[in-house]
Amino acid sequence: MIGKVLLVDDEAHITRNLEKVIPWEMLGLTVAGVAKNGVEALQLMEQESINLLLCDIRMPVMDGLELVRQIREREIPCDIIMLSGYQDFAYTRAAIQYGVNDYVLKPIPYDELTGVIARVMSNQRNKQKQLFEEQQKIGRMIDLASEKILYDIIMDYTDFSGSHWLFSGDEQQLRLQQFVMIVLDLDVSSEKTKDWRDWSDKERKLWNFAVCNVLREKLQSNGLHHAVIQTRDGEWCVLIETDKSMAFDMAVIRVWAEMLLTAVRNHIKLSLNAGIYRQFVRVEELSDAFKLVQMGMQLTPATNTITYYPLEQERSAGADQAFWVTAEKLISAVKRGDVASVGAETENISQQLQLLNESNSSRVKPLLHFFVLHLMREMKEMAVFTREQEELLWRRLDLRFGIKDLLTFIQQVTSAVSERSMDKKKQSENSMSEAKIFLDRNLYRDISVEEAATHVGLSTSYFSLLFKQTYGETFIEYVTRQRMERAKSLLAESQKSVAQIAKEVGYAERRYFTKVFMKYTGDNPTDYRSKFQSQGKEFEAEAEEESS
Repeated sequence: MIGKVLLVDDEAHITRNLEKVIPWEMLGLTVAGVAKNGVEALQLMEQESINLLLCDIRMPVMDGLELVRQIREREIPCDIIMLSGYQDFAYTRAAIQYGVNDYVLKPIPYDELTGVIARVMSNQRNKQKQLFEEQQKIGRMIDLASEKILYDIIMDYTDFSGSHWLFSGDEQQLRLQQFVMIVLDLDVSSEKTKDWRDWSDKERKLWNFAVCNVLREKLQSNGLHHAVIQTRDGEWCVLIETDKSMAFDMAVIRVWAEMLLTAVRNHIKLSLNAGIYRQFVRVEELSDAFKLVQMGMQLTPATNTITYYPLEQERSAGADQAFWVTAEKLISAVKRGDVASVGAETENISQQLQLLNESNSSRVKPLLHFFVLHLMREMKEMAVFTREQEELLWRRLDLRFGIKDLLTFIQQVTSAVSERSMDKKKQSENSMSEAKIFLDRNLYRDISVEEAATHVGLSTSYFSLLFKQTYGETFIEYVTRQRMERAKSLLAESQKSVAQIAKEVGYAERRYFTKVFMKYTGDNPTDYRSKFQSQGKEFEAEAEEESS
């Protein structure tokens, strides 16, 4: 990238010589303008960005030192080399105070000046590179934190409100964003995915991880700011942030979906289907939009690889949606171990199917098939079945038997889960207690929800659900709160540096730790320490006075 230099001197022959003699192109610079005094220079700097300023000290109207003072006061980012025929130390000292990079005496030794410019610009570019890398690193951390928060929002585990402390900093920007939502799903009932069913849980976890990486790399290489969230085994929600001025262009978004499907097919050798929400989604709409797309994909035969949801009004069926709402209530009751609600919702489903069968019998069978498929996937996330039971259920589902058999199948599955609900509840309590101990012992490192779930032998989605039910807050809320409380204690009671404390509570980057700490407490770590340690000294002084 070519930088811009501004030459400022009231002697025209000097600026002409500088333009001609200095090898600007070799130095990666171009002369953006020439000024006779500080006022003209400031006017030019307001019009365009200047990387380097070569400036005389003694000039009419506004001299060089006043120009530099105003540049620093206005916080204009620019390196400065002063040129002067005066060797007075007072000028040099003033220049140093204003942050001048170097000072060259007239008559100008052009070879020496060229070397000075090369060194100043090399330092500038190295700083820019370092800053860019740091920003990328911190930016990626914020993206990963946002993905964790977005998962909780999509799954409806957290309330995204302005009053929530977790959303008071960078994540608050989520409220201003609009997203394209693409849900990618593996049709686990198709013949093509029977091999996938035979894989072990460990193999499937590796495969899920690989798909996430492929999706992220493809989106990043195409310059699309994104979040990739695995919602369950074989299902992902891709959110692509778009500019507010962008129109919802179905053709462009379809190209994005095709690009992602092709990348997964080429790298992982598996075929997915894509469901696209048919308008932009704001963050507070994510959960409802996701459920609509997920429902649409479950209720629609996979005749098209890419489909927009909700389907067009004339093609949508109110009865189908009512059935799916009841189905979701049933699954939720099963997850809670609520035996009474499971029985009631199963009865509701039976009545709805009877009504559907009377009006549109051809629709009932696929509806039931998709629901059982959905139920099986959710139960798998809960690790309800043994491997043998799962294989038996898949074989029965592949037969696509009649309505009565499918109803019996639903009842058998839900009854089996309900019968185990008390045992599962006890197991869940033990798992969450073990998870809490694991988290408290590992707050010093960057621990993920996936790692915590694996430690207690649960799927990520089921772990997240149980954690929220048990502790009343999401995984990221709990971990962040514990880290911040630990940091508060260390700041108030120890003399460790902020960087040391940041590492002790799991943040490799001090600046990112500071952002999170300020969101949580309202103070930066240094101010917090000063406030509480000064309070401690006052308390000690008062105690000494009382004892004396």
